[in-house]
Formats: sequence, C-alpha cells, structure tokens
Amino acid sequence: MDPLTTGDPLRLGPYRLVGVLGAGGMGKVYLGQDAAGGMAAVKVLHPEMAHDPHMAQRFVREAQAAQAVTSAGVARVLGAWTEGGRPWIATEFLAGPTLDEAVERHGPFDEAGVRALGAALARTLGDIHAAGLVHRDIKPPNIVLTSSGPRVIDFGIARPEHGLTLTTTGTNPVTPGYGAPEQVLGRRVGPPGDVFSLGAVLAFAATGRRAYDGTDVAAVQYKVVHEEPDLAGLPASLHALIAPCLAREPGHRPQPALIATAMAPPKGADRVWRRGALAADVTRREADAHKLTTLTVTSAPATPSRRRLVTALVAGGVTVAAAGGTGAWWFLRGDGKGEALKADPAPPAQSWDAKLLKAGEYEEGRPPAELWGPVRTFSFAPAPLPVRGLVIAMTMDGLAAFDVRDGKLKWQAKSEQYGRFAGRSGIVATPFDRGRLVGLDAATGDERWSADVDADHVLAMDDTTVYFVDGARAMRPGRLGAFDLRSRTVRWAVPHPDREPSHSEAALTVPARNRLIVHGQDGGVHALDTATGRTVWKTAQRPYAHEAVQPAVRGDLVYLGGKTLAAHRLENGEEVWSLPSASYQVSDTVSGGKTSLQGWSGPLVDGDFLYAVDTPRLYCLDRRTGKTLWTHQLNADAYPPLTPPTVQGRTLWFATGGSSGAARALDKRSGRPLWSYTWRGSVSPWLVGSGNRVFLSADGSLTAMPVV
Repeated sequence: MDPLTTGDPLRLGPYRLVGVLGAGGMGKVYLGQDAAGGMAAVKVLHPEMAHDPHMAQRFVREAQAAQAVTSAGVARVLGAWTEGGRPWIATEFLAGPTLDEAVERHGPFDEAGVRALGAALARTLGDIHAAGLVHRDIKPPNIVLTSSGPRVIDFGIARPEHGLTLTTTGTNPVTPGYGAPEQVLGRRVGPPGDVFSLGAVLAFAATGRRAYDGTDVAAVQYKVVHEEPDLAGLPASLHALIAPCLAREPGHRPQPALIATAMAPPKGADRVWRRGALAADVTRREADAHKLTTLTVTSAPATPSRRRLVTALVAGGVTVAAAGGTGAWWFLRGDGKGEALKADPAPPAQSWDAKLLKAGEYEEGRPPAELWGPVRTFSFAPAPLPVRGLVIAMTMDGLAAFDVRDGKLKWQAKSEQYGRFAGRSGIVATPFDRGRLVGLDAATGDERWSADVDADHVLAMDDTTVYFVDGARAMRPGRLGAFDLRSRTVRWAVPHPDREPSHSEAALTVPARNRLIVHGQDGGVHALDTATGRTVWKTAQRPYAHEAVQPAVRGDLVYLGGKTLAAHRLENGEEVWSLPSASYQVSDTVSGGKTSLQGWSGPLVDGDFLYAVDTPRLYCLDRRTGKTLWTHQLNADAYPPLTPPTVQGRTLWFATGGSSGAARALDKRSGRPLWSYTWRGSVSPWLVGSGNRVFLSADGSLTAMPVV
C-alpha cells in the first residue's frame, strides 16, 4: 500500500482514507475506515474523468451492477455515491490471496480442489446471471480466496445481460486468454461468456498454465478465436468438465447450474480453504487484517494516525484485495520481529530521468511504446553502461554514447574498436589492436590517458581500481590483474581462478569493499583480497557449468546463482542460507563429459528483497533469510538466460528466453504481470535500468523502455 499524496482526498462519505491500495485506468482504490473502525476498499474516479459523461456513466453502472448482486460469492458493496463531486464505491475489505497468487505460491490445485473451486464459482455466476448481469471479467486476479471460499470482485465492465459494450470505439476490455471469442470480436456477450472465462480460470487452477497463451496479446486473442485450448495435463475427469466451458460457440457451453452439479466435489473437499498450506496462508492474512482493525478501533483517545495504520499494514504481511478495484497487493513483513521489508529508495531526481508511467497511460498485457530505439549496436555487445545522461554501448565502429532522453548519438570512438569496458564517472576500455588500457571521457569519448598494460578485457571497476584479464586471446593461462587508477600502475596480477584460457574473458566479477568476487565459467566462485589478489575464500556453484553467473553484493553478504541460490558472508565466505535449484541438471554428453542445464539466474537485490529466476518460476525472497515471498510462473517452454533481472520504479524486468527474444515486466511489489515485450531474433537481452528506463540490448540493437 502507498501513502496518500497531494491530490488524494482525505475522506469520501463516511470513510476516512488512510492509504492507496492500487490504481487503474479509471481511478484509484483507497483503504478507508469508518467511525466504528470498519475497513473498506473505496474506489473513486480520477478527477479528470469525473466530468467525462461516458466514464461517469460507466462508473454508475459499475456501482449499480455490484449492488444488484447479493450472492455470498461476491464482495459486498457497503456504499456508493454517484452524483456530483467524485463518484465512489465502497466494497468489503478482503484479506486473502487472489487465485493467481495462490497458484503461483502453492502450486496448482488437486482435482478435489478444482472441483470445489469450480462448484463455488459456478454457483456465484448463477447468482450474478440471476440478477440480470454478466460479469465479463472473470479471471484469476478477480477471485479472492477466503476461509469461506472464493469471492468474485471487480464489476468494472459488468453489463446487463442484453448489453453490448461499455467501451468506446477502438478499445477492448477483454483480458487476454480469459475473455470469450465473442468478446474478443466485439460481439454481444451474454452469460455464456462468463462460462468460457470460468473454464479458462479452472484450467489455470488445475495446471498452473493458461489454456490460451502466446508471446503477445494479438497471438493470444487469435488462439481464443481460432484454436483449441491447451488442456495438456488435465486429468480425464476434469478435462470432460472444463473443455465444454471453452467451446467457441456460446450455445455449446453448459449452464452454471449444470457446472455446479457436475463439479460437485467429494465430501470434505471444500476444506481446501481451511486446511493445508493455502488455508494457513488465508488464515494468517485474515488474522493480520483483524489485528489491524482491532488496532484502529482500540486506539485512544482518537483514531490512529494515517502513518501508524500504513506502517501496521506494511509490517503485518496483509494482502489487501481491493474488491471492485485493481486486485490484491502483498505487504510483506520481515523475520517475525515486526519490522517491514523495504525496497531501495528512489535515487535523487536528475534532469534526464524519464517520466514514470501512471495508471491509464499503459494497457495491462500490452507493452507500451518504446521511449526510443532500436538503434544499431554490435551483435554480441556486452551490457550497455548508463553514465549520467548517456548510455554507452558497443557498435560495429567502436564504443558509442547515446543520449538517454532520445537515443541520439552523442559521440563515437571511431579510432579503435574496444573490447569489454567498465565505467563510473569515466570509461576504461581495452582496444583490440594491442594490450593496453585506455581511459575515455564519458561526456565526449575523448581519450584522457593510456597505459601499456598487457590487458585483454576489462572485467570491473570501482573508485580506485580497474580489474582486467590477459592471456585469453593468446590461448594461454590467463592472469587477473588490478590496475591502480591513481598511480597508473598494476598493483597485482595473479593466475586467473578460472584456469581455462577461453573462459577467463567471460568471468563475471563484482568488487565490494575489500573483496573482488569472481564467478568463472568453470563454476568456481573466488573472493580475492583487493589489496593483494590473494584468494580469501572460494566455493563451487556450478561444477560442470559453461556459463558464469553474475554475483550480487549488498552489505556484508554476497549472493550467488547457479546450482544453488546462496548468501555468503562477504568477509569469509560462510554460508548464511542456500536454496537448491529445481531446474539444475547434470547429464552425460556423447563424449563422456558433463553438461549442466539451467539453474538459478544471477540475483538482483533491491533493498531487503532479492529477485532471481529458477525455471519455470521467478522468485521474490527476503534477502536476509532466503524466505520466499512470492513467485511468478513462467511459460512451460521458457528457458530464461542466467542474466539477472533489473528494477526501475515499481517495474521488475527479466528475460524469458524461448524461441524468440522476449522480456517480461512485473510489478515488483506483488509479481503482478504488466506486459511482455518481444523483438525479432532470439538472442537473450542484457537488461540494464537507469533514470526510470530499462535498456534492452540484444541482436545488435539497443532500445529504451518506460517503467511504472
């Protein structure tokens, strides 16, 4: 939950607003509290939309639709105001995971659980249709799991059964993969449309995969209209129940009452909400929500401050389901001692920063337009390097600097082609022609100094030292050296820990305090003393690997991907925690050697959070304990590279791999998917964030993307 900011109302009707639960294209959803301490999710139109007749009419219809349904399977409407001022709707405050969160965290439901879910949702659909309405947006994020069963939320695009559409010309409210074919085609959507959505929801709950999936929205919608659903993995008994719901012709789909009867679960199956891991999750969240309500009611002599309630929500680990709003958010607690986990604060604003996308400025499921690009670079270029208002990249003509605002070329070092490079306020690179280090002015590309050092590649750089390797091009055992920037001399040079000459150039390193962490392609991780080059400690992460994995350092801990995701003490290498990879495999090759597949990606640290991919899931963890906070399920055919994710604003970007280049953007707080971005070619990208942008470098191109 976010605190209130300038422009947010302090009160709507009987509700005092204490924080922002979420925002959408039409408005915001606030956490509200009435005089008795009761909590509500209060949805309100954006001020600029309150005077739009079309949007105001849609909002009024949403309120009327939600109030018309009295089913126990929907979130109750507590109050609404639709005349004058800023229209608002107050709905029941639900604390519990949404269906997509539950599946991602606890895995797919078993057959009895799917039957219990299907029967409950079918009965709720029957109640909605009996009220003369069609929900039109049944999907996993709009289903909240409580101890009494699933609850349907968000009537934002609900319509009377005879209605056609609420959208203006050229827009489409359908959620890709869950809207019926007739909804995709813009035709009349009746109760059978909700039945189709129910079938897609149950297929997801049973398999953890969408019945209709693809690389972009258009591909998914095409499959919905023209192709059969992917129901692989469904037990035969469930296939017979779910497949008819997904019939392309509305008249061929069963009625909700028939579905509820056919789905009737075995005795006791409805206890899925009250026992096991899912039930424990639901119970904990509801208990935390109750504590918050008790806290606010019993505080004396006045109601609690907004800051205190927001802090309590963040520390309490509550998932707030904004019924009639934008879904659910997780507010994560730390190690049980009450302190909240915090992300890194936003860096100081700079004149070249991009504007963050706001609600209504992007469409969920559809990537926003590029800020600029693509511009041509070298096909096998290393990661781009943001330096203040520029981004440095390798091109066919040498190093080049592009303006981060518009991608225009600012300078080109045309005299020589450079190898791998590093930089902070300046750039240090290695020309291909002979062994030396060159210092370049980051603002102009002019050469400021040159040192005759037998260096093949720059690995990393800190304020005082450039770390480099030599020997790889000569196919001899390489050395790893430290070049002192102040004295312009080599401080030390030691045999490279990764003894394979061809591997030395590809080791991934990170300097931190008095240690240089080196992850070689042979899987060995070495921590060197930055003053002497002496190996202080070492460990093996991928004993048969052929790809290094980027380490990450925060405070006194170093985080390593590969065969395990592990946290070690930076000083002495002591293991603090580790998680084995579920995707890591070692198999014999034809030649009798060994090869490894997948494993943990390079980790990304954002404050107290750590993000990493272990196919087929992306994980968000507490970096101090290794505890999983949430996961995001990837496509079954995705084989993400080992490069780390990146974060800018609230957006978490990571490469998804597969048969074509792709990257996915999520909300870093909850794992909620925002969009996927694809491009021609299959090379996995480097993803680098800076200045409210994410730079994607792959297949000889560089593109700047916006973030939220």
